[in-house]
Amino acid sequence: MMPEHCFLGFLVSVLLTGVLGAQPAHESLKPQRVQFQSRNFHNILHWQPGRALMGKSSIYFVQYKMYGERQWKSKEGCWGIQELFCDLTNETSNIQEPYYGRVRTASGGSHSGWSMTQRFTPWWETKIDPPVMNITQVNGSLLVTLCAPNLPYRDQKGKNISMENYYELVYRVFIINNSLEKEKKVYEGAHRIVEIKALAPRSGYCAVAEMYQPTLDRSSQRSEESCVEIP
Repeated sequence: MMPEHCFLGFLVSVLLTGVLGAQPAHESLKPQRVQFQSRNFHNILHWQPGRALMGKSSIYFVQYKMYGERQWKSKEGCWGIQELFCDLTNETSNIQEPYYGRVRTASGGSHSGWSMTQRFTPWWETKIDPPVMNITQVNGSLLVTLCAPNLPYRDQKGKNISMENYYELVYRVFIINNSLEKEKKVYEGAHRIVEIKALAPRSGYCAVAEMYQPTLDRSSQRSEESCVEIP
């Protein structure tokens, strides 16, 4: 029979081995590449499964907080979900404040620790879509109407809030003479209605537009081409 002090030492050794042996498995459950992806202030938290979960089912739990807050808040709609993303747009609506998000997972009776994002400030990091553009031909000229993307927020009257409420925006308009296949920038400024004159008759033109944010020195992608024929 094993002496009592030897048995206790053996038991402690077994327990420690179990705890330490389980640690790498739990660590390998932790979600990876946890980050915010933001477009027009639609702020979505994304992540990838932990190394031990590739191809296996698991559920995820999401929390968030503003920088400086001590307590994390649980996102009710993202508590015990199977998706690899969580919409935190409403929870991060103070766009000039920095936020954090974090995710943990549970699978097969085990759960991981938390994986946290880097600091995320929507005003700095959101990507803006190109302006919505409409062109019409009027007396041999092109009338270009531009509109910045709407945001997911509404004012007190229930109307969508424009990107122009938060940024200084510069619109850039380019036209392409289809016969010459040559592009030319014809406008840069803050006006949303632009008239383009001195166009060659009996020619086809296409126009594209983009927005520039001087404060951030950042441009949107270009809009899709819109084309007309000049009689």
